[in-house]
This record gives sequence, structure tokens and C-alpha cells, in this order.
Amino acid sequence: MKKYNLVDYARLLNNKGLLVKAEIAGMETLIVEHLTYNSKEVIPGTLFICKGATFKEEYLEEAINRGAIGYVSDKQYEKHKDVPHILVKDIRRAMADLAELHTDFAWQKLNLIGIGGTKGKSTSAYFMKSIVDDYMEDIGGRKSAIISSVDVYDGKIARESHITTPEAVELHRHFRNAIDSDITFLQMEVSSQALKYNRVDNIEFDVGIFLNISEDHISDIEHPDFEDYFASKLLMFKRTRNAIVNLDADFADRILESADSCSNVMTFSTKNPDADIYAYDIRKESLETVFRVRTKDFDEEFRLTMPGLFNIENALGVIGAAMCLYIPLRYIRSGLYRTKISGRMELYTSSDQNIIAVVDFAHNKLSFEKLFASVKAEYPDYNIVSIFGCPGNKAFSRRKDLGTIAGGFSNKIYLTMDDPGTEDVDQIIDQIAEYVEKQNCPYEKIVDREEAIRKAVDTAEGKTLLVVAGRGHETTQKMAQGYVPCKSDRECVLETLNEYNKRTSPCI
Repeated sequence: MKKYNLVDYARLLNNKGLLVKAEIAGMETLIVEHLTYNSKEVIPGTLFICKGATFKEEYLEEAINRGAIGYVSDKQYEKHKDVPHILVKDIRRAMADLAELHTDFAWQKLNLIGIGGTKGKSTSAYFMKSIVDDYMEDIGGRKSAIISSVDVYDGKIARESHITTPEAVELHRHFRNAIDSDITFLQMEVSSQALKYNRVDNIEFDVGIFLNISEDHISDIEHPDFEDYFASKLLMFKRTRNAIVNLDADFADRILESADSCSNVMTFSTKNPDADIYAYDIRKESLETVFRVRTKDFDEEFRLTMPGLFNIENALGVIGAAMCLYIPLRYIRSGLYRTKISGRMELYTSSDQNIIAVVDFAHNKLSFEKLFASVKAEYPDYNIVSIFGCPGNKAFSRRKDLGTIAGGFSNKIYLTMDDPGTEDVDQIIDQIAEYVEKQNCPYEKIVDREEAIRKAVDTAEGKTLLVVAGRGHETTQKMAQGYVPCKSDRECVLETLNEYNKRTSPCI
């Protein structure tokens, strides 16, 4: 990988119209070995980025003490005016340019698949990964990289994720790691925040899938209203070569209009036979979802082992992406069939079949609508008992939406904790409860999430379907003091069902 000096970085920013001034006299040839905005990550040879509304000069001081050779900022720090520095007009736009140069344009060597929309991004990303990985295994390539809200894998880093799309510095670092690991495909979720705040500037997706749109992430620290959220989502098409669009999405006409900027557009649908990728003859066979897909190239049957009829839409978008990437049909079929995702529509059943638990990451209006409608259709003779909460300090509209939707479908609800952050968890629960009450649905407030799941199992009567929503695989809760370890919903469900099985199994 080629490395660049301070002059190279200043020249790049000047060419992009972002440079205010560069004070690097005598240090022009210093090579930038590392790039970060986290002062704790600084090592000798680092170019440090002063980023964020809460940035403090003490962070810059720490970076310098740790060996930073210079800094980039949108303001002058007089105390450190003798340290080489580059001043810019817009630090967020500059970050994307700096990160791209620092990784020597690694993204250009990857097949990039971006997945946008309100619901289904994670599932689609893992459908895509399974397809690509089956293909790579057969041709002797490396397994693909993934950047998602579930986890991250880039050939060198494999870890649980706390954010959908990372900042540009981390994002391009993942691209570099993938290339250095001989990986050729990378699929990633693309959040509205990433698009709005320039995290994916400069890169171009070989394929971009747009799944759906529904109101979410409306708050003072995210999007002020739905229009801002939607407009941010649509920015993905400016960075996409081949667009795959869901004709069944709300505002499909506007989505297609934005996709006109792409060189190629394919559509998919479960309702419109004129779509380029059309699913029909949809049915359940035991625990599998079976459907046929008609395109200009084939008319074939596919099967999903993941529950949830709504996952057909996710599968169709990915089928379109695989077609654009010329992946043979047999790998599309095998990849879709074998996909299972931690915390996404995971199904667990008690020995006597009286209790079925669905663990899913559903956490917004659209995902709740699709989740509850699907389980109601798939398990019509089961009572629905729901366990969920809402995060603190953001997406306040979810409290009304989730309370209303779950209240309309459920026979009982347990309201509990879900990343309260610095907000009072009882206050969050009370706000959700206000809308549950309007649906005349019985509910109970149990702050401890593990206890709520346990009580839902212990008090289940007759055939009961537990919908454990919002957290899936996650093993930490975001609290005022930071991320606190906890059991995942999956682990809690498995433990409580095992205890239930021991109590109810006939003596031998």
C-alpha cells in the first residue's frame, strides 16, 4: 500500500475545495502512518482529526503527547499552533477524503454491495454474504467481508457491532483490511446517518439495494422529520452503479425517480408481475418458506429456512444484486437456503410445542408491522406475548409506533429495558405503555429484560408465541455509564425454555 506525506493530504483537500490553510512548513515530507479521530488510538506517526460537537482541546493535547505528527481541524488551536496542522471548511467531508487517501483507495478494488432502507438491511446483507461465500468457496476465493449492525468482518477484524455504518475512517480501514486479506466482495448496510453525514462520500457501490422506507430515527440528534430521513436515504443512489428497487415499498415512484441517476435499475416485487424480479406461488412447507421467482433469465423455485414471509422481499433484492454481479443461479439458491442470522428471526420451541419463541432485532415501525403480521399469519392458533422496549435519547416516535402495533397484535405485553442510555428507563416504558393501553392490551412493566423473558415463559398458558423483539444477539445494554454486559435475548430464551422443558417433561 502506498503511503502519503502531509503535503499529499493538504493537496488533496485543496483539490476538493476544502482547504482553508496548511501550516506544515519544514514537515512536508512526514509520512502519515496512521489516521484517527480517537486520541486513545494515536501512535507515533498519526495524523489526528479533531472531530465532533463535543470535541475538547484536551483530546488534541493527548494525541500530540502520544506521538501525533499533526492534526486536521475546522478551527485553529492557538496553544498548538506550532504543531503541523491542516484547517478545513468541513471536517466531515474532509474525513472521507482523508480516509480514502490513507487507505490508498482500497474500496476501488472491491465489489461493493450497499443495502439501504428502513427494515431488512441486516438480513439482506447476510443473504448476500451466504451467496457470495458459496460462490467463493467453489472458485477458491476468500469469504466475503461484511459491515452490518450485527457484526463486522473484514479479514482481520471480527467483532460484534454497535453501529450500522461506521465513520469514514473506520469504514475505509475495513476496506483496506479486506483487500490486504485477498477479499474481493464486501456487503454493507448503509444508514441514513452515514449518507447524511458524509461517511460514504467518494465510494461507489457496484450494486445498491433499496428495500423500503418508513418513519424512523426522528429526533433532535438524528433527523428532524421524515423528509430529512427519506432524502438522506435516497442519497445512496448518487453513489450506486446498479440499483435494485422494491416496487412494493411506500413512495416507490419517488425512489425510482432518484434511482434514475444510476446506470442500471432493476425492480423486484411480490405483487407486481411486471417487476424485473417477481415472486409468486408463495407458500409454507413445514418451517420453510417456498416461492418461485420469474426474471428475464429464469423461472425457478427458491426456499428460505429463516421464518418470516417478509424475508421474501429481502431475498428478491439480493437475487437482483447477485444477477448484476453475474453470480450463477446455483449459488443464489444455496446461499439463500442456508442463511441463518444471530438475532434475526431465530425460532425456538419448547419440547411440548406449546411455546414458540421468535427472537428478532425488529425495533422500528416497519419492522414491527411486518414481524407481527407475519407471525400472526404463520401461527394463527397461538396467543402472542411480546417482550420489548425502546432506546433512550433517540427515535422517540418508536414509543408510539411500537406500543400501538404490538398492542394491536398481542394478547399480553412485557415492557422492558432496551438501551436506555442516559434517559430514565421507567419514563421510556411509561411512554410506550400509554399507547399499549389505547389498544386495550394487558401489559406488565419489568425493567430487567432477563426477568421479563423468564416471566413470559413461566406464565404462558396454552399455545403461546413469544415475540422477543429489539435486541437479538446483542450482549450489552447502553446505559448512562456506557455499555454494560448482559445476556442476549437468544441466551435468555434458551435458558428459560430449557427450564420449562425440565418442569413439563413427563417423568421416566
